[in-house]
Amino acid sequence: MAGPGPAALDAPVLHLRGTVVRGDEDEAGQAWVVGGRITYARPAAPVDAVLEGWVLPGLVDVHCHIGLAADGAVDRATARAQAEADRDSGVLLVRDAGSPADTSWVHAEDDLPRLVRAGHHLARPRRYLRHYARELDSVADLPAAVAEEARRGDGWVKLVADWIDRDLGPEGDLRPLWPREVLVEAVAAAHAEGARVTAHTFATESLDDLLDAGVDGLEHATGADAGHIARMAATGVPVTATLLQVAQFERIAAQGEARYPRFAARMRAMHARRYQHVRDLHDAGVRVLVGTDAGGTLGHGLVVQEMAEMVRAGLPPAEVVAAASWRTRAWLGAPSLDEGDPADLVVLPADPRVDVGVLGAPTAVVLRGRRVR
Repeated sequence: MAGPGPAALDAPVLHLRGTVVRGDEDEAGQAWVVGGRITYARPAAPVDAVLEGWVLPGLVDVHCHIGLAADGAVDRATARAQAEADRDSGVLLVRDAGSPADTSWVHAEDDLPRLVRAGHHLARPRRYLRHYARELDSVADLPAAVAEEARRGDGWVKLVADWIDRDLGPEGDLRPLWPREVLVEAVAAAHAEGARVTAHTFATESLDDLLDAGVDGLEHATGADAGHIARMAATGVPVTATLLQVAQFERIAAQGEARYPRFAARMRAMHARRYQHVRDLHDAGVRVLVGTDAGGTLGHGLVVQEMAEMVRAGLPPAEVVAAASWRTRAWLGAPSLDEGDPADLVVLPADPRVDVGVLGAPTAVVLRGRRVR
């Protein structure tokens, strides 16, 4: 992942004092930012500013859609505003979870979060939200499309594994989009390109095939039963909880109840057990990731609200903070706050591992060595 750009060469010298959290049980009492990078050696140059408090590696939103809104792709100005809202919330690294817009230009913007793109969602006609996905006419087209999106993106591909099948009429309900053998070939195609695959899934029926295919992550996974959760834990497949999104399932059920009662009943059941579901994942040892599902129907800059929902579900605050920062940075292959790392960090007035709410009012947000908030 790229470090500071040319603008960092004349970045201010910052002195970070207090508790610098580098990882689990890895802290320092102070650090400096010189040339846009972290150092633990006192610099000879004069300090331009002192930032004091609890210092964390920049937050990560692993399910975020920069460039996407309710009706599909947005213009560049709107996408920039979305990224700025994420940045101002302390999110300095975004794993894009699918966007119909080409957001590769974000890489050149030093004042915007670092972005890891997954390219287009891959779905079937009439089997996902309108104007969101690249829709494939034949299931057999999936492996080639995955390879193309892998080459187009930044190391990730996003599949839509299940969605309501409206062609079933009153029996309409969540159904898988892809046969198991096609998923196996598609995931292998991504891996051959050096990319990882994550999959949108609400339905119980999709999960065994996804796990058999060797996907690298699951988004929502609200249909997971005890057997699926055990498999995820055993194979190390993480789940992005997206509790803010799942909180909308009751509204979605009400909208579809008259025409699709089976679908509505399922969505209501998943809504009712959303907190227990996330507790079950955590208690089984599944890596639970922090993702807001911003874009579409949810606004940007909601990472603290998503973290608060995870705590409300019963996850320890310290675990949620680690998942929103250094642990997920390591999982994505991104630096944190080791010697020489790019200075992407948040400074807080109190320890968020005790109360995640303090993340809602950071003392400072520093990106590529410059204070942006």
